[in-house]
Amino acid sequence: MPLPNPIPPQEFLYQHAESHLVAGERMVARLLTDLDADLHFHGGLIVLTSTRLLHVEPSKTGDGLVFRDWKLAEVQDLTLEEMGPTAAIHLMQAGASEWHWRITSGHLREVEAFIGRFKEQRGSMAAVAETQASADEDEDVFPADKEVAPRNAGQPLLRLLRFSSAWHKLMALGLGLTVASTGAGLIGPWLTMSLVDDVLIPLQSATQEVHVKHVYQFAAGLLGAAVLTWLLKWATTYVVSRLAERVTSQMRRATFEHLQTLSLSYFNKKRTGDLISRIGSDTDNISLFISINFIDFACDMLTIVFTAAIMFSINPMLAFAALGPLPIVAWLVQWVRGHLRGGFAAASRAWSAMNSVLSDTIPGVRVVKAFAQEQREIQRFRQQDQHIFDTNDRVNRTWSFFEPTIYFLTDIGLLVVWSVGAWCVAHEHTTVGVLTGFVLYVGKFYGRLDSMSRFVASAQRAAASAHRVFEILDVKPDMPITSGTRKVGRLQGEIEFRDIRFRHGSRQIIRGISLKIAPGEMIGLVGPSGAGKTTLVNLACRFFDVSEGAILVDGNDLREIDVMDYRRNLGLVLQEPYLFFGTIAENIAYGKPDATRAELIAAAKAARAHDFIMKLADGYDSMVGERGQQLSGGERQRISIARALLVDPAILILDEATSSVDTETEREIQAALDHLVKGRTTIAIAHRLGTLRRANRLVVVENGVITETGTHESLMEHSGTYARLHQAMEEVNRA
Repeated sequence: MPLPNPIPPQEFLYQHAESHLVAGERMVARLLTDLDADLHFHGGLIVLTSTRLLHVEPSKTGDGLVFRDWKLAEVQDLTLEEMGPTAAIHLMQAGASEWHWRITSGHLREVEAFIGRFKEQRGSMAAVAETQASADEDEDVFPADKEVAPRNAGQPLLRLLRFSSAWHKLMALGLGLTVASTGAGLIGPWLTMSLVDDVLIPLQSATQEVHVKHVYQFAAGLLGAAVLTWLLKWATTYVVSRLAERVTSQMRRATFEHLQTLSLSYFNKKRTGDLISRIGSDTDNISLFISINFIDFACDMLTIVFTAAIMFSINPMLAFAALGPLPIVAWLVQWVRGHLRGGFAAASRAWSAMNSVLSDTIPGVRVVKAFAQEQREIQRFRQQDQHIFDTNDRVNRTWSFFEPTIYFLTDIGLLVVWSVGAWCVAHEHTTVGVLTGFVLYVGKFYGRLDSMSRFVASAQRAAASAHRVFEILDVKPDMPITSGTRKVGRLQGEIEFRDIRFRHGSRQIIRGISLKIAPGEMIGLVGPSGAGKTTLVNLACRFFDVSEGAILVDGNDLREIDVMDYRRNLGLVLQEPYLFFGTIAENIAYGKPDATRAELIAAAKAARAHDFIMKLADGYDSMVGERGQQLSGGERQRISIARALLVDPAILILDEATSSVDTETEREIQAALDHLVKGRTTIAIAHRLGTLRRANRLVVVENGVITETGTHESLMEHSGTYARLHQAMEEVNRA
């Protein structure tokens, strides 16, 4: 095996890439790779510029550097393929992978950020590139945690609107109330014009006889308008909030239900904290946007349109003067939108990373304390917290400039209106009352404009959250279930593995296995760790689909059988027993929620769990704690066995079912299993070979193939792998 090439200093690769830049081309982002195509450690650098992708790596002969480049316009996409401990970045052209780079999984966050920068740069060669150029003058050109929202932030919001269409009546009612409340809010300034011109000025000048009761009449009108506006806004807020809760509740349910349809391979690539963040905080962001921000935006839009129409109908000259700063405001909104879009996407990912740290550390607190790693975990948390702080700080720097600027332009608009209005009053082109009402309308106009500017931030945040939720909903199950799936009812239990192969990423795990198991037969799978035994069981449970070949159950292709119907015939006991937070009874009855207490007790007795359960303070109603932490490892395993036995499965899967119990407990469980496996097809995996003494056949698996098959006696006579494993176990027992 050749020695891996050393990873050259980052700056050396960077300088070489920089020397290939052409006039007017600037660097946008860079990414270090650490593997070659053969998975040897091999340093390289990918650089994203304003017009190209550059790649620099050491020559494998060690005599210099290799340089490659692609024009952005010719690159269709960059995609990330996760493969467990490693990953691949594919450069796509014409729907095919033209080139790919390999990395270790520790660099996934940097890769996602780099791909995000690529998508933004390629999708917005003009406007976004200009925006990013101004940002690069103030910030580091290559921030490690820079992440980007979806290229078209409006697209997730349009999908969100379509998602809400099921409640179109509520949406229509909310829109109607919004129009009514906005119109009611504009009555006040109109009444004020008449109040000033027809009542207050004549009262002050005494040129006309005006009774003070007219003041009270106008005051009553203004009060009525205010009360009407309040009632309509209250109704609007209630209706829209109800709509928001229904939409986000349905979104949470749809996301969680969709997750249940995905195979284990999807969850193997994801972090628990990230998925929790998407279902929890991201849907909360969407709810806040619909219930508060969107209704405010609708009010703002209507107010601006209605106010502009009123102002032009009153005095076009003053209206043009009032709208003078509007083009500048529009340009500012577009400018800040590009900055906030990436910031909020990065913030969502930063919070997901924080949740991942918490979901690792809190359940694993016993291991943390056992290895005295508290300070290490504190440092991990601080790093993620600093990541959140830095991400939000970049957003706040942009926002802190934007909002005061809007206020300043609002003041400029009012100053222009007062100046032009004073000239109009002096030349008798308008009245003081009209000018007063006009100023009130201008205040509403620019006040709503300022509110709309805040909507830009909330919309970008909601778009980033909606994109993350829709990312889950868009994942297609890799084990599709056709509409013609077959219902099988109660199975006899015949299983046939017909020349099956299974590949996970680039790793071939099962290399060609053929095995037929008769109904009621017990098969023991034996072999060294990593041989493929658990994978074989996972394929039998259809947690994954075979890459080649077929698995037949009672003569039916497993892929054609309804998955839910099939798994009702399975009883599964895993190597690491998992209990849910709740009572012992609830955990035993997990696969059969309607089981009677007598059935629960019978299953517990069969699993030799009844005696220790009755010694607990609350018996079967005792709480097991999170993940069963209130129980010992052997007790958790026996609860898990009782749970599998309660469903009376036709096929029983035992994956190291006795590995977590002591020798005495193992004898008790084995005694129960001896008669429980009768009439059931059983596949058992065990490193304690004595556990498999009742198996009808023992199957030795090595490197993804079957190397030996037979009974204990015949395999011992063969003096092969099984005999060596048995001899090693005997030596361990004697020691």
